[in-house]
Amino acid sequence: MAWSDEIADHYRKNGLWRGEVLGALLRRSAQLHPDRDALVDASVRSTYAQLDKLVDRRAAGLAGYGITTGDRVVVQLPNVAEFVVVCFALWRLGACPVFCLPSYRSVEVSHLCRLAQPVAYVIPDVHLGFDYRVLATAIRRQCRSVRHVFVVGDAGEHTAIADVVATPRKFPDPDPTDVAFFLLSGGTTGLPKLIPRTHDDYLYQVNASAQICQLTPDSVYLVVLPIEFNFPWGCPGVLGTFTAGGTVVLASASATDDHLALIEQQRVTFTSLVPSVACLWLEEVHYSTRDLSSLTMLQVGGAPLHHDLAVQITPALGCALQQVYGMAEGLLCFTRLDDPPHTVLSTQGRPLSPADEIMVIDTHGQEVPVGDVGELLTRGPYTTRGYYRGGEHNTTAFTPDGYYRTGDLVRILADGAVVVQGRRKDTIIRGGDKICAAEVENYLLGYPGVRQVAIVGLPDPVLGQRSCACVVTDDTSISLVQLRSALQQRGIADYKLPDRLEIVAELPLTALGKVDKERLATEITTAVPSR
Repeated sequence: MAWSDEIADHYRKNGLWRGEVLGALLRRSAQLHPDRDALVDASVRSTYAQLDKLVDRRAAGLAGYGITTGDRVVVQLPNVAEFVVVCFALWRLGACPVFCLPSYRSVEVSHLCRLAQPVAYVIPDVHLGFDYRVLATAIRRQCRSVRHVFVVGDAGEHTAIADVVATPRKFPDPDPTDVAFFLLSGGTTGLPKLIPRTHDDYLYQVNASAQICQLTPDSVYLVVLPIEFNFPWGCPGVLGTFTAGGTVVLASASATDDHLALIEQQRVTFTSLVPSVACLWLEEVHYSTRDLSSLTMLQVGGAPLHHDLAVQITPALGCALQQVYGMAEGLLCFTRLDDPPHTVLSTQGRPLSPADEIMVIDTHGQEVPVGDVGELLTRGPYTTRGYYRGGEHNTTAFTPDGYYRTGDLVRILADGAVVVQGRRKDTIIRGGDKICAAEVENYLLGYPGVRQVAIVGLPDPVLGQRSCACVVTDDTSISLVQLRSALQQRGIADYKLPDRLEIVAELPLTALGKVDKERLATEITTAVPSR
């Protein structure tokens, strides 16, 4: 599915789609701000002119390996400068990065490769003790389309990305309506779906969100979350900061004090966190002597932000809070910098664009009155009309007239502000990571002795939710360690492993015969943990 010609023309006539391409974004900033710092990580500090030149050399180097317009390349890197370099280099070739979270392992990566049929795969050598080179070797055996593996660091049997350079040359710009890259979505299958984002739609998102956040050349953005997430990449994130001529600082470490140290050292002005990380910051700041006076705004999104946590942010960190709600499929909502405190603390803000169309419907598909709770449906100039190779799933995830069914339960207030109430889908949001319960359940049902299993989310003050495996079994010696080990051997990401195990006599059912997960979670929450 795609935007109709009539709708696309409407977006162009109204100046929403400007016919520009993402590869030119950095070029323009390099012309306007050549000597300003563009990108900083643990080992690199590049000006806009230096970064732009390196991107050109990398693009020519990749072209030498046969990578060309329309090719897809899986990029699985932590928060390092090379992620930015590779993405812009691919855009200048007209090729498409396929974002892949560093936490993904063989199950998720092989699925992405089957779906995208990439010609290359970009990885670190070792990150957090995991050797991605071994994974890449296995992926090449499974996915014959992968001709090259490029490695940041010690390449081993593969190719070092540092050596992939050549004399810069001009490449034709892609069509702005073409897919520029693929973001990732969770969902009912548990395996990631690919979200095609075009040059037109994503540049509109980036420019509009940078305007809402009032970015300037003096803006310094700290990337704490994985850079592959839509939130830190373009809400306004890395790309929005580049459009303003600001500086992007990449946090490679996960320790909270390291984040605060970077704010002090690099004079960071804003960043974006999920609530669980924001909670850790609030704990750390009580003991920290770091100078955080440069920080003017903290974006929090990716999971519900409880009011009790929200009210602590400005007093503790001395900066404004901005709540952000959205999805990689498109729609973004922001509280504005001039919103009254009640709006900032109690809502997830208003839609980014006046062209965003939203409906809130009941279980019968009828729109609910203003202020009532229902499922949010949306479409607009930066909301995709279908997943890449989504097949039958697209017919249920999107309406025939192009609305995306978010699965989120919301209220829309009279002033247009969105208040998120929960989710209709069977998904657990653990520290901003989405866990499909059905996926983990299917794996656990293959474990010896497990007769029935239900994965439920339990409230957690730091992560928002933790996952609990509720197992019906005759083997009461089964332990959480055993189940987690079995899942790891299947090659699923660590964040999907259950945090808790409860052995139960039976799973409660609803009147329709489905597992009553709400009742199950309530019973477990009030009980003493068994594992």
